[in-house]
Amino acid sequence: MQKSFSPALSVLAIVLCLICAPAWAGKFNAIVNGKSYHFNSTYDWNENNYGFGLEHQFEQKSAWRTVAMANGFRDSTDNMSYMAGAGLHRRIYETDRLSGFYVYAGLNAFVMTRDDVNDSKPFPGILPSISVGNDKVGLNLTYMPKHAIEEATNSRAVDPTLSGILFLQFKVSMDQILP
Repeated sequence: MQKSFSPALSVLAIVLCLICAPAWAGKFNAIVNGKSYHFNSTYDWNENNYGFGLEHQFEQKSAWRTVAMANGFRDSTDNMSYMAGAGLHRRIYETDRLSGFYVYAGLNAFVMTRDDVNDSKPFPGILPSISVGNDKVGLNLTYMPKHAIEEATNSRAVDPTLSGILFLQFKVSMDQILP
C-alpha cells in the first residue's frame, strides 16, 4: 500500500520551516550533479549523472561547517536516484582572497533510493567528501570505496573489477542566481 502526504501536512511543513527561519540562517546553493568515475571498471556504467538539488550551509562560527542537502540524479545504471542528508566538514583552508576561497573535508550521511537496491526503498549511507570553491561557485567530490558499493548493492559480483567511484557536483550560490 502506497501512502501519500496530504496537502494539510505539506502546508504544515512549510509553516514550520518559516517559523524556524533563524535556525536556517546560512547560505543556499544550487547543485548540478555532473559526473562519476568508476575506477578500474571493465563495465560500461553511466558516468553522466545529470541532476539537480539544493545544499544549505548553516552559518558557521568555528572551523566546522554543517550542511543539509537533497538532490536527484541519473545513477550509474541510468535510472533516477534520490538522496537527502547532512554533512559535517572541517575547514582545511579558507581565505578572504579569491572571493572567499575554501577547502573543506568531512563526511556526508544520507538516505538514498535506487531502482537496483532494495526495490527502491530508502537505505542509509555515509561517505567521505571534499568541497572546494568560493562564495560564488564550488565543486563537491564524494568517494565511494568498493566495500561500500558491495554493502549498498548487497552483492560481491556486481562488477568485480571496480575499485571505487568518484562523484562530482558543481554548486552555485543562490545569491548568484536570484536577484
